Amino acid sequence: MDSALTLIGLPVALGIIMLGLGLGLTVADFRRVAHHPKAAVIALVCQILLLPALCFGLVLAFGLPPALAVGMMLLAASPGGTTANLYSHLFGGHVALNITLTAINSVLAVFTLPIVVNLSAGYFLGDGRSLGLQFDKVLQVFAIVLVPVVVGMLIRSRWPRVAENLNRPVRILSVVVLVAVIAGAVLGDRDNLADYFVSVGLAVLAFNVLSLAIGYGVPRLAGVERSAAKAAGFEIGIHNSTLAITIALSPALLDDTQMAVPAAVYGIVMFFTAAAFGYLVNRWGARSATTSGEPAAT
Repeated sequence: MDSALTLIGLPVALGIIMLGLGLGLTVADFRRVAHHPKAAVIALVCQILLLPALCFGLVLAFGLPPALAVGMMLLAASPGGTTANLYSHLFGGHVALNITLTAINSVLAVFTLPIVVNLSAGYFLGDGRSLGLQFDKVLQVFAIVLVPVVVGMLIRSRWPRVAENLNRPVRILSVVVLVAVIAGAVLGDRDNLADYFVSVGLAVLAFNVLSLAIGYGVPRLAGVERSAAKAAGFEIGIHNSTLAITIALSPALLDDTQMAVPAAVYGIVMFFTAAAFGYLVNRWGARSATTSGEPAAT
């Protein structure tokens, strides 16, 4: 775990990914939340408070080993992933709201993620390895997550054409670097992968499905219109597994391969569950509109 690939590659990979996110954001994206205050507030409350509590209950119910339990909590504390924006676009969600929530969640995670992870480590590990709210750890997460986003936003603000030209190459580069780093870490622990998937797969699937259901259902129960509720559903149901994997594997942070396993499994499962969720929600919406005699909301 202390190899140059992990030590240097992980922060570089996440930094490039966050830079790519920043290249697609402007200050106006943060202002969009004013147009959907109810949906945004409900989504943020679900993301920050409800999901960690739900995940904690699932971890206890499934009786996961301590390292995997902390990995699950790390996943739950991670903000929505940028993949949520794509799914929201494909299935008629409010993409502008997704972008705003992704940006705000990425900033809030700098403060909320260390709290959830440190409390979880203290509870599940029970051997004095609690990370604590160490300033250097918080500063490292802040630097890895927020600084590249700000740099990307500055480039887009001052040189929009440069940002547009960089957007695709940056995304491709981030995927290449990340895949190389994760592959190296996985190969180093390949003998245990099957056991990890068996031990955490059902918990990850349950958490993913419940996250999607809560993200869509709670806003709808609160009277949020359908497209905004879809956006909230994808934002809450599709976590930034890349961030969770990076924090788990980085020697500067958690440096534990087992803690990265839930996020790695989740990163595969979510593509299928999110697609099924989008299809079912749209089909349910079309059926409801047909019954009421109104056009289907998107």
